[in-house]
Amino acid sequence: RAWNCRWHTEGVFTLTRQTAAAIEQKISAAAGLPVAAPPLLSPESGLLPCARLPFGFAHDRTRSQIGHGQPSFAAAKRAFESWALFDLGWVRVANPDAVIATGQIVAVEVRTLRLWTLNLSRITHVIDTPTRFGFIYSTSQLHVEEGQERFLLEFDSGIGEVYYDLEAVSRPRTALARLGLPVTRSFQNRFARDSHRRMREEVARGVDLS
Repeated sequence: RAWNCRWHTEGVFTLTRQTAAAIEQKISAAAGLPVAAPPLLSPESGLLPCARLPFGFAHDRTRSQIGHGQPSFAAAKRAFESWALFDLGWVRVANPDAVIATGQIVAVEVRTLRLWTLNLSRITHVIDTPTRFGFIYSTSQLHVEEGQERFLLEFDSGIGEVYYDLEAVSRPRTALARLGLPVTRSFQNRFARDSHRRMREEVARGVDLS
């Protein structure tokens, strides 16, 4: 069963996991939709210096060291490319064959409070230099939130440390998400903690195997 919020017909919460066919159908639908979020993040510096957050938007940024040395940076890049940063048990990328490329639709499946959501975003920027790797995606109308998120790896060649920087600007799009804003915010914070932990684990594992 699904609840189609009358306040916003695109927001769908389901009591069961969506089928692979349903997920593919929504990815195809999202491919024909424009991004539905204001441009507030830049690939270079994150939140634009002159940006004034629209009403209701929250800005979150977390950064942690996840490894040391060029092998750690290479392992972190592989973890990004396999979407390990989303592989958290209660979150996953539902189209794991997706590549990190401009225009790519990313379908993130989340299970919270016994409800499933499928959230579709479009990659709008890719960062790929010898010392930085990552991307920004913007939400589509098929997402419970409205906003942008930047996922960035940085290798400080001077001291050899590898960092994972996660930054988001967002506000609830659906009525259910707005009504449960404190809960929504707690899950956003949980995602950041879990994603940083998972990246540290993946980098350590990748370096051990290399």
